[in-house]
Amino acid sequence: MNKVSPPPSFARPACVDAARVEFDALSKAHPDLQYVDAVLADVIGSLRGKRLATAEAGKLFESGMQIPHSLYLMDAHGEMTNPFGRGVGDGDPDGTAWPIPGTLSPVWGADPPRAQVLMTLRDGQGAPDPAEPRSCLERVLERFAEIKLRPVCALELEFYLIDRARDANGAPLPPRDPRSGAREHTASVYGIDDLDRYAAFLSSLNAAARTQRVPVSATSKEYAPGQFEANLRHQSDARMAADHAVFLKQIVKAAARANGFEATFMAKPYPDRAGCGLHIHLSLLDEQGRNVFDDGTPGGSQTLRHAIAGLQALMPGSMALFAPNLNSYRRFQPDMFAPVNRRWGVNNRSAGLRVPVGPGEARRIEHRVAGADANPYYALAAMLAGVHHGLAAKLDPGAPAVGNVSREPDPALPRTIDDALARLEAAKELGFYLGTETLSLYRETKRIEAQRLRRIIAAAEYDWYL
Repeated sequence: MNKVSPPPSFARPACVDAARVEFDALSKAHPDLQYVDAVLADVIGSLRGKRLATAEAGKLFESGMQIPHSLYLMDAHGEMTNPFGRGVGDGDPDGTAWPIPGTLSPVWGADPPRAQVLMTLRDGQGAPDPAEPRSCLERVLERFAEIKLRPVCALELEFYLIDRARDANGAPLPPRDPRSGAREHTASVYGIDDLDRYAAFLSSLNAAARTQRVPVSATSKEYAPGQFEANLRHQSDARMAADHAVFLKQIVKAAARANGFEATFMAKPYPDRAGCGLHIHLSLLDEQGRNVFDDGTPGGSQTLRHAIAGLQALMPGSMALFAPNLNSYRRFQPDMFAPVNRRWGVNNRSAGLRVPVGPGEARRIEHRVAGADANPYYALAAMLAGVHHGLAAKLDPGAPAVGNVSREPDPALPRTIDDALARLEAAKELGFYLGTETLSLYRETKRIEAQRLRRIIAAAEYDWYL
């Protein structure tokens, strides 16, 4: 069969050849596959794209897939936002999406059987879409390549299992105990009995992780009823670490549905319970593979201190990326396992920037600021920007925190999405790293989303004021 040649204006990335080899191997190993989902992660990290019959999927690797650039510029409901006239205003033009090597896998539980592959959207000259979150992360990684350092990252995501039913006001309900059928209502952290009670869900999650090659290294019961955490194995390719986080959300939701629940990564689904965070663990390796954060002490090297100080410096402007919507800011409360300031500490979970204990070769920073509702690509890009900024300017973070510092709010940090978006607009250093156009499009998309949500009159507002 003759290959379909792409039009001359569409530059075919060379790496697509490797993705084609993977597709051929997967098709041979899984002859029952009927569809392939070609997916892209949008501004909030949700997967969007097209489903192709397997017989047609080979075209993805030869001529790409046409899909609108506006896919990246939608609100949380999937509605176009038309920022700066992009979308409706410019005729909603297509770009060409290409498969990314290393992201093809079967989809767990799919009936009929199907696979999926992550795509990257390019313009006619082959340049990445400025609103593509993954390409934003790639731009920051280029800065580390210039100084011959390689970020090694591991992401952790907290989430809630919830009942499929809602209360009278539409709010989520905790799940029912799979053993007793009683509604969960008590706090319990690291409970092995809790893991036993939800063993069917966790078994489904592990099966999905194996099928989709998402390296889940551990799961644990978190503090609130129905709350869990899943840890991902560290990766020497930060893009892959973020890919895994996007797909982790997918398989958690699939495993929950398969066991009669729903799952949510909403930052604060219950006002009086702990929120859900996205914790990022980061170390830096030099060309010899040495961890430059390690100096043989628990507190780490001077390089680690510079990195922490950079995170402190850029955090106010980065908050719109770590906490991307109205609900996100409800999570930042004293004694709720979410940071309220820019303090750092050694083995201190009340600090947003934590240096965990462990062997020196694993010395790292745990960034505890982002919510589970953050886009993993943007959150990781903003964190790495802060680290690079601190190294370049040789900043000092001050003394490490001692004791509980979660009751010391930092007035420099925004407490609403509006304030956060204003700080992001003023954060010129972030534009240098992530791209000025990228941040402008993100900012306007999130501003329109927040504006739309405010137009909705909540039930409580009627109750209070009608």
